Amino acid sequence: MQRKAYVPGTAALLVALLAGCTSGSADSGTTDDANPGEAGTATAVAQPGKYRTLPEPCGAVGHGTLDSLLPGIRQITDPEQREAAYAGDATLTYDTDRKVGCRWKVESTDATDHLLVDFERVVSYDNAVSDDSQAQTIFATKETAADLPEPTASATASESASPDSTAADSATPSVTPSSPSSTSGSGSPSPTASPTGLEPRALSGLGDEAFLDDALSGSGSTAQQRTVTVVFRTSNVIVTIEYEEQPATVGVVPDSQKMQDRARKLAAQLADSLNG
Repeated sequence: MQRKAYVPGTAALLVALLAGCTSGSADSGTTDDANPGEAGTATAVAQPGKYRTLPEPCGAVGHGTLDSLLPGIRQITDPEQREAAYAGDATLTYDTDRKVGCRWKVESTDATDHLLVDFERVVSYDNAVSDDSQAQTIFATKETAADLPEPTASATASESASPDSTAADSATPSVTPSSPSSTSGSGSPSPTASPTGLEPRALSGLGDEAFLDDALSGSGSTAQQRTVTVVFRTSNVIVTIEYEEQPATVGVVPDSQKMQDRARKLAAQLADSLNG
């Protein structure tokens, strides 16, 4: 009889304990749901950029393109020297996942040409700012530093032309020869001036945003060097192309249209390779 009395008492105790556990679980659930927005806010982070790596810069430009931008390569007769000219020199970098570049320098009988291609992968360390947004900010800083002039109707028409040199030549067949900045002697305009329709400007149809700068240094009494710079952004990668030419003959001015066409064509190729 004592054992019969003991078993029901134990069962009652277990039931009470189980009821208490169930009640505690319910209360915990209520507490967790009291501020449902807090957990979402804590875990919400900006989206990472599209690109996690960068291309090998010295291999990003094909031999045919280098032949066009650096005509002196075709004048190199020694096979080993020619191959070294094609290979270029990688720029110094401490993190190849974040920034890489390559330089080429080739002399010809007519001029010395320089080419720099630089890739920068932007990473935001602020959880509230996406990689793309951070890249937009950096690009805007570069564009502001370029101090582009206000766009004109002729510049807009030139900008909309294809980066292919043939199409650009047909669009503005006589701009460069007739431009006073392409001649030397007294009465020449400022050495930084560009021919009409080829002024520094924003570009469309290249990456997410892009701009071109064109500057001429020197004067009629010294060899003049033209530097054409194209900068474009695609997602969180910013690509910079610097193309320079200095003629061997004093008084000769590098052709703005040809240099811009070549630089824009290379930029379009690099943009396609990034998106490929």
